[in-house]
Amino acid sequence: MTHPDPFRLRVLKALGTALEEITGENGYMFDLRGKVFRGRDTFGHSDPLPMLSILESITEKDVVLSPRGGSTQMVPWELLIQGWTEDDDDNPTDPGHHLMAAVKKRLIQERKCPRGTGSGILGMCGKIDEIKFSTGVVRPADEVSSKAYFWLKVELVLVEDLLQPYA
Repeated sequence: MTHPDPFRLRVLKALGTALEEITGENGYMFDLRGKVFRGRDTFGHSDPLPMLSILESITEKDVVLSPRGGSTQMVPWELLIQGWTEDDDDNPTDPGHHLMAAVKKRLIQERKCPRGTGSGILGMCGKIDEIKFSTGVVRPADEVSSKAYFWLKVELVLVEDLLQPYA
């Protein structure tokens, strides 16, 4: 017997699906099909480039209380998107800036024009109130990564029904 995914896992999967729409056919200079991972923070030389990883922030937000007697709460959820590309020989971080720009464009498309009429952000009508993101940072190869990389903080404002975590 299989169980449905909890709401937050469904959101992570939907975000991954949206980011995998970064393809040449959709007007981008990258193809991220099959190259977006959830919950991975370690990669090696055999992993595909370019690629993205979606991680939860290590900083938990303060307690958010629902109205007395209610089971629904509106809560910010911070994620981190990391991306890696092949380095440019002369300017190693340039491709990272391009990849981060593609991710920002795809995220703003979700906020501005969600999939289908009335489907909501990431296809979660009424479940995600807002999507925001930081300016991002691009870094050259270092002790953390053998390739240039970027990170981008993403905040989703979720509307969660705590009595129905699988709804």
